[in-house]
Amino acid sequence: MASSSDPEAMATDSSTDHHLAIRVEKNPSESRLAELGIKSWPKWGCPPGKFPLKFDAEGTCYFLKGKVKAYIKGSSDFVEFGAGDLVTIPKGLSCTWDVSVAIDKHYKFDASF
Repeated sequence: MASSSDPEAMATDSSTDHHLAIRVEKNPSESRLAELGIKSWPKWGCPPGKFPLKFDAEGTCYFLKGKVKAYIKGSSDFVEFGAGDLVTIPKGLSCTWDVSVAIDKHYKFDASF
């Protein structure tokens, strides 16, 4: 809980949403993956490197391989995820993915944008 004496809370710009958060579900069950239809989603991969990304629609990814640190734009915070994780990235989020182990993932974007 942020208090009014928290300088970061006081310095936030009310015109932007600072509550955009990457959600990571560690090792979801096979039934959860089947319910989402993940095996029918397209696949994408990339080598290690740094990739600036902006999500114009909510994205959901299931990582088969890889390791990522996602640095949220305008923040020193980062989120780590990788193989076996189901990751949801909110619409409007800008971040840089620092990929330390090559990625192989299934993904989908919310079509309602």
